[in-house]
Parts: sequence; C-alpha cells; structure tokens
Amino acid sequence: MVEIELDGKKVEVPEGSTVMQAAEKLHTYIPHFCYHKKLSIAANCRMCLVDIEKAPKPMPACATPVTQGMIVRTKSEKAVQAQQAVMEFLLINHPLDCPICDQGGECQLQDLAVGYGGSTSRYAEEKRVVPSKDVGPLISMEEMSRCIHCTRCVRFGQEIAGVMELGMSHRGEHSEIEAFVGSTVDSELSGNMIDICPVGALTSKPFRYKARTWELSRRKSISPHDSTGANLVVQVKNGQVMRVVPFENEAVNECWIADRDRFSYEALNGPDRLTRPMIKQGGQWQEVDWQTALEFVATGLRDIQREKGPQAIGALISPHVTCEEAYLTRALIRGLGSDNLDYRLRNAEFPAFEGVRWLGMPITDLSRLDSVLVVGSNLRKDHPLFAQRIRQAARHGAQVCRFDAGGTDWAMPMAHQQAVRAADWAQAMADVAVAIARAKGLPAPAPGVATEAAEAIARVLLREGKSAAVLLGNGAAHHANASTLLALAQWIGNAVGARVGYLTEAANTVGMQLVGVQPQAQGRNAAEMLSGAVDALLLVQNEPVYDSAAGDKAREALARCALVVSLTPFKANLDFSDVLLPVAPFTETSGTFVNAEGRVQSFNAVVKPLGETRPAWKVLRVLGNLLELPGFDAESTQEILATLRASWGEGALVREDLLNNRTAAPIRIESNAGEPVVASIYQLDSLVRRAPSLQATADGRLGREGGQA
Repeated sequence: MVEIELDGKKVEVPEGSTVMQAAEKLHTYIPHFCYHKKLSIAANCRMCLVDIEKAPKPMPACATPVTQGMIVRTKSEKAVQAQQAVMEFLLINHPLDCPICDQGGECQLQDLAVGYGGSTSRYAEEKRVVPSKDVGPLISMEEMSRCIHCTRCVRFGQEIAGVMELGMSHRGEHSEIEAFVGSTVDSELSGNMIDICPVGALTSKPFRYKARTWELSRRKSISPHDSTGANLVVQVKNGQVMRVVPFENEAVNECWIADRDRFSYEALNGPDRLTRPMIKQGGQWQEVDWQTALEFVATGLRDIQREKGPQAIGALISPHVTCEEAYLTRALIRGLGSDNLDYRLRNAEFPAFEGVRWLGMPITDLSRLDSVLVVGSNLRKDHPLFAQRIRQAARHGAQVCRFDAGGTDWAMPMAHQQAVRAADWAQAMADVAVAIARAKGLPAPAPGVATEAAEAIARVLLREGKSAAVLLGNGAAHHANASTLLALAQWIGNAVGARVGYLTEAANTVGMQLVGVQPQAQGRNAAEMLSGAVDALLLVQNEPVYDSAAGDKAREALARCALVVSLTPFKANLDFSDVLLPVAPFTETSGTFVNAEGRVQSFNAVVKPLGETRPAWKVLRVLGNLLELPGFDAESTQEILATLRASWGEGALVREDLLNNRTAAPIRIESNAGEPVVASIYQLDSLVRRAPSLQATADGRLGREGGQA
C-alpha cells in the first residue's frame, strides 16, 4: 500500500493506483470528462488537472500514479486555474444550444461549466461545425458539433462491447468521432455509449425530444428479458414509460444494460397493446367486461373438467413472468386436479429432475475465470452482459473455448473455437472427456477419440491452480440430448475441478424451477400440450408460435382445443385463442424474478396499468376464487412471495450441485438430434418483438429473416 496526502487528508491505496482512485476513496470529487472507472485511461480531456507538490505543472489525476508521500491539492489556486483554462478551451467550439439539447439537465459539461466556466468568452471567431451521422435506429449522432473528444464511446466499443464501431478520424480541429465508412453501430450493448457520453453528442434516438430530464420520475425495476436480472431505472412522465437506463449494481450488471433492456419499453405503448378483455364469438372478437370474461373462462374450465376429466386442462407459462404469477398458475392447475403445466417451451427433452439448473456460480465470478468451455450458446447475443464479463476475463488472460454451430463472432479473444453441428455436440464433449481421462489416468465416461481439438480444450481446462467453468447455453438446454450434455459437463467439471452451470435463458427460468412449474408425475409437458394433448389450455404471457419449439405447428394443434385462454399484454394468439385477458407487463405490476445465480429480486409497478389491464396475479386470484379453489386469498405479491420463501427454506436458493442429472458411465451418446430451437436476440419475448427500434437494427432484421442474431 502507498500512503499519500490529498487535500490535507491521509489515504492509503494499492501500489499502481492513480490520484483519481485515491480521491475516489476519500470521496473527493475531481472534475473530469474522459475518465470512467470501467474504461482504460485516455487522459485527453485534461479537466482533472491537479496540483502535485514538486511537480512543475498541473498533472492529470486520472493518469498520474501515486507515489509514497505524494502531496496532492485538488482545490488550490494552481489546480483551479488549470481546470478553468481547460474549460475555456472546451467551450471555444461548443455550440450554445443548451435550450434545445436533449442532454440538458444531465450534461456533465453543463454542470462543470457552472463551476469552472467563465461568464464571457475571448473567442469571437466562428465555431467549428461537424456534420451529423446516421449510425442506426438506436443512437442519434445529429449534433456531433457538441463532441469534446473524450473518446469514452470509442473505448467502450473496444473494451466492453468488444467491437470498435466508432473511432476518431483526422487531426487537430478536423478531428471527429465517426463510424467506419457506411457502417452502423450494431453492438448489442451500444446504448451504453449514450449513458457515458458526457455531453449531448450521443443521444437516444427513440427518446429524442420526448421529455426533459427534470420532467421524469425515476423508479427502480428489474429487466424481464435474459437471466442476468439487470437492475433498471425506469423513467416516467404522465404515467407513461419514456426511457430506461441502468441502475448500478456491481454484483449483477455493473453499470451497463443490454440494448433490449434499454429499448424494449417502446412496446409498452405500442398499437398491439390489449386493453380490454376479448371473447371470440362466431369467429369474431368482441370486447367484454372483466366479469363476463372471467365467468366465461371459469365456466369453460368447469365444463371440460367435468366432461373430459382434469387431465384435459393444462397451462403453458412463459419463463419471463414473475414467481408470484407462476405460483398462482400452478395452484390453479393443480387445484383443478391436473398436473399439466410447463415453462420449458423451447425444450426438446423433458427429463424429471430435482434441484435447479442454474449458473453454478455468482455472476461476478464470470469476470474472474481463467478457463471456460461454453457449449451450445451464441453467448454474445443470448446473454450480452454475461458475455461482457467473460470478455473482461479473456482480456486479462482467461482462455475461452466454445462448441456450437459456429458462424458468430463473440468479440473476444478465443483460445479454441469449434463449429460442430448440434447432433454432434455430445460426441465432441465426449472426445474432450476422453482426452481429460487419458491425461489424468481415469476411465472415460463415454466412447470417443482424443482428437487434436479435444486435446487442445482439455489442456485449457486442466491448467493447474486456475478457476475453470463449463457453461451450457440455451442451445444445450433446449437440445434433444440435454441430459447427456449435462452429464458429460458434470463429469468434465468433476475431473478438472471446474464449476458447471447453465446460462439460463429467461429472466425467471431459475424462478420457474423453484416454484415447481413442470409436471411432477403423469402430467403433460410443453411439447405434448402444444401437439394438442389437452382440451383446455391457459397461455400465461407467451405466444407458442414464436416462443416454443413447435413454432407454426402449434397454431394448428391449438386451434383444435375446446378452450384456449391467453393472458397477455398484447393482441396475440388471435388465430387459436377463445379468450384474451389483458394482463400487465413488468412495468405495470409487482413481482419477483430469480436470476441465473439464484438472486431473488423483487420490483414494483412503475406506472398504472394501461386501460383495463390488470396484473396477472390478480386475474389468476379472481379466477381461482370463481372456481372455488383454496389458496387464492393473497392481497399482495409480497404475501405470495412470503409463502414461496417459506417453502424454499433458509439459506441459498441454489446449491453448488445441479443434482439428479448424473448419468453413470458409460454415458450413451446419441447423434440423431436436430437443431435446438433458440430465440434470436430480438425475438426472445413479446416485448422485444414489438419494439420498433430494436426490430430496425441489423440483429432485428436478421432475426425476423430466420437467422441467428
């Protein structure tokens, strides 16, 4: 440790720290623009100049390493004069358009100009003008004359997103930030550039000119998309969601969010919103009141239960709904005497298992891995924030290996990557297991050949004293041989001392398992229900044509059902549903998600439900009461969560062990599996599918055309 004195206060910081980091430890603010705690040091704005004793001139705090006994003054006359001089230079060419700038009110330059700017300018010449750029549907670069060349956006692309999509061209007064010729900004994390821009050069194109920052109410929430559980700040004006930005949580999403977390809010007020209950009569949809709709559903379920038996009734639940909604759906179906319920809509295999298929480690540990094998995942698109953490590990020397169908760049250094058709993933893993078994003198768990590729991956995983992991992606989870892949992964993990886990697909995939939303005995699984094995089906916030492995086949099968009830925020499933019940999306209800690491995160509604929309848990509670079922008397989601927590027990929700999927050696290898069904990045759920800006991106267009984005 090194001790320095900063503004008269002693502070100890690790050797190699900078003056800026020492100031942060003391909670002393030093003005800056180019410095960001998550990015490399650029030291090109010079706003953080400080007075260091014995130094001939002010030094940049962000780039000056501490030395033992250093004396720093951040508010001396010398330091303040230097900072004021830098501010004067920055304002020479900055346009005086604060009244119409979207960044007004949350602009770092505007804030610091109050303290360090002059009341007059000595500069009388014309200001430089930089032409606007079109870099896609998400980021606006209309006013690049405001840019102060801090290069945060450039460094973010290189270091965090992994793709240098913006760069600085030319020199001197002709310098400007731009994309490569004819290119757009297509990173799945690109919206974070808007947040880190300290001026109004990069702004949100969907939000542009919609509201002033001081008009917005800020409310915390949790992302309903992938399994990161990113913490959000949802900004609201006049009861309408206007913008979504990250809420910093180092243990989950750091200070970043994916673009689908940021821009999917557009769907909340789109033309597809369902605001009143609807019943199909004579092939035509009619709007009705809630009482009529719920009595129609209750009567229909009773009739089918009486005539066909309880096993004729089932429910398919989206893994993007809350634990509370899942719990009441389970209570409803089981209360009717059925065991037909499932959340595994895209799976091809449905084994009975105990325990929880989860990440197998805290999310923060992804950044600290030394070796990792990822199987069956388009990591960068399926889990952008997990990919970002593994990217940081790779930049610091971690060796990353992958088995998948190939064709996509993960934007990170790769130790080994092998494009393998899905039917051969199990054999490729068995080959790695054989190579590891040979190296450690163990019996191999399955027949295989220690190929050159298998040997290379085995060497990566066998590195002594290193933190290793084997991670199974969405493709592996949805695979027809998912249990075999897990068994091989567990054998490899046990042999090399690596942790094993799933990069779980949805916001509440782990929560669905904890609640028990899958058949326990003779119940029908998702594939069976989607092939027409039930007469009455509840669809809880999912669209089987888009959200299931059945795809278009589900439309014909569900059309044969006597009763299909869709609880949905949107006008969806119109072809085969008999009743549409408008339920609230995540911004209009309270509830709980459990992310991939087993972290329980509850949230509240940020706006009132639109029209006659109601929270799904309230709809299910009333439906349970109409059916005279026990256990439907909860008055709040907190009450339901308390019931769930009591059943989960004390301590960690998920253990180090994935449980009950260990197959005794030799493991049988099947090679007749087809391609697993995996949603592309902007087709994952009903919200992102209806967000116009996301659908206009390169990934959005590719996803609609049927490619994997």
